[in-house]
Amino acid sequence: MMLSLNNLQNIIYNPVIPYVGTISEQLKPGSLIVIRGHVPSDVDRFQVDLQHGSSLKPRADVVFHFNPRFKRTNCIVCNTLTNEKWGWEEITYDMPFQKEKSFEIVIMVLKNKFQVAVNGKHTLLYAHRIDPEKIDTLGIYGKVNIHSIGFSFSSDLQSTETSTLGLAEISRENVTIYQRFDDLPFEARLNSPMGPGRTIVIKGEVHTNAKSFNVDLVAGKSKDIALHLNPRLNIKAFVRNSFLHDAWGEEERNITCFPFSPGMYFEMIVYCDVREFKVAVNGVHSLEYKHRFKELGNVDTLVVDGDIHLLDVRSW
Repeated sequence: MMLSLNNLQNIIYNPVIPYVGTISEQLKPGSLIVIRGHVPSDVDRFQVDLQHGSSLKPRADVVFHFNPRFKRTNCIVCNTLTNEKWGWEEITYDMPFQKEKSFEIVIMVLKNKFQVAVNGKHTLLYAHRIDPEKIDTLGIYGKVNIHSIGFSFSSDLQSTETSTLGLAEISRENVTIYQRFDDLPFEARLNSPMGPGRTIVIKGEVHTNAKSFNVDLVAGKSKDIALHLNPRLNIKAFVRNSFLHDAWGEEERNITCFPFSPGMYFEMIVYCDVREFKVAVNGVHSLEYKHRFKELGNVDTLVVDGDIHLLDVRSW
């Protein structure tokens, strides 16, 4: 039901640092690298490098250099090394790593960029400067303890950027995959009405200057909106509501962590339970919304609109 990072391949446990290892398959759009570890108390810096080869002299090109630093200012420096020359540094000051704390880094390879989440929270985007297909080696250096390194090599690539983030295997004959995403609003009849056990997956990319977007589950006949999901990026609020009897109800906004950022790729899962909807974003549970519209069987339409590039919609 929920996205998980459990079905990883080629897992390496407790590697000795510095670690330099060959990546067994090509990293295509949708591939993931998942690194779990612990930051020691005496850390000054460590780095994860996605490399082209492992040569030391001349030094191998580094397609993506991910370098948390703990001296003076806590920050993450990202860069690319080509022909032994570093490019310009891209610095992220929102620091997700803490000394003496465990971490999980998820690096997702997308068509035009890397997307990094740490501990389930979106951390940064890094546009490709070298073709990521050149990556064949992973290097981890510095003061860090690594418990495991795992890979998920994307297999369900169509023309869109897709990844499964370890989506649970489901019987394909019951899955409806919708097409025509070029023009928003996107509106589609569900293959069967809403009800407990039903799942909808929406994959998309947030516009770089996005203000908001919405995902609505609608009862087509009455036009009631059973579930209105409305992430507002300009104020970092994830608003939920229902539109019943021609009127909006009371907004729900409480959330531990706002899961969207401009430019990021996302997979949103909406799962219908007996009492509530459950929503997860990029593998992390985000919220529950108790049913206000009780006739779930009348909910037969999905509407998506706003400042996103919609890539894929599935329901089962």
